[in-house]
Amino acid sequence: MRELWAQTKAFSLAVGVHVLMAALVVLGTMDWKPFKPPALTGMTIEAVMVDTSVIKQRREEAKREAERAVARKAEQDRRQRELEERRKREEEAERQRQRDLAAKKREEDLRLQNLRKKQEQDRLEKQRKQQQELEQLRKQREEANRQAKIEEERLKQLDARKKAEAEAQRQALAEAELQQQMAAEFRAGQIATKGEEYYAAIQAQVTNNWFRPPTARPGLKCRLRIVQIPGGEVISAAIAGTCNADEATRRSLIGAVERAGSLPYRGFEEVFEREIDFIFTYDE
Repeated sequence: MRELWAQTKAFSLAVGVHVLMAALVVLGTMDWKPFKPPALTGMTIEAVMVDTSVIKQRREEAKREAERAVARKAEQDRRQRELEERRKREEEAERQRQRDLAAKKREEDLRLQNLRKKQEQDRLEKQRKQQQELEQLRKQREEANRQAKIEEERLKQLDARKKAEAEAQRQALAEAELQQQMAAEFRAGQIATKGEEYYAAIQAQVTNNWFRPPTARPGLKCRLRIVQIPGGEVISAAIAGTCNADEATRRSLIGAVERAGSLPYRGFEEVFEREIDFIFTYDE
């Protein structure tokens, strides 16, 4: 408002100055003389010629200047009204924005209030459920402890009974194992003896069927792998492992096994093996 008043005051002063200047121009064109009574000096008449076109021109200029001043004043008033209207619109827009912000704030406050209320309700409900669960867990723990004590006592009785049964069974097994061990040792001795007899019989049969080549030397020792079927029939024979004989002696040993056709079997069923590694020796 102060700015508007200053602009209006300045405009009024400008208009006043222009009007004053126009008045001075008009007055300046007039011929002012002191009033004197006419002096009649005979019949002489003096006429003063006044150029009215200059006066008219100056009046027109003053009029136009006044019109321009009025137009400027009107334009300034129009601009001032536009400024005032824009200011009012801006103020109204600001008030509306403030009202909208206030409404949004009220809505947000209400939303937060409802949210806090719901959160508090949820917290109380959760706390209630937790208390119920804790109470239920306490009861379950007490029942579990009671059942555990009952089960512990039952297990003690069962363990004692099992220990007694296990001790009786252990003693029975120990006696049975002792008897089995004694029987096994007796049978192992028999089998070992039978095995020695079995290998001696094979050695004798292979030796009987061996045609010793001239290149065979005493101290001969060759491992023969023999595959046979129940009954003693030879399926195959080959040198396997160490053998200190030459090629001819090796072939003669394989030939001796093949010529035998069948190895000893009857009476040696318990120590029979389908695939055996037989060590042939010659020391003469």
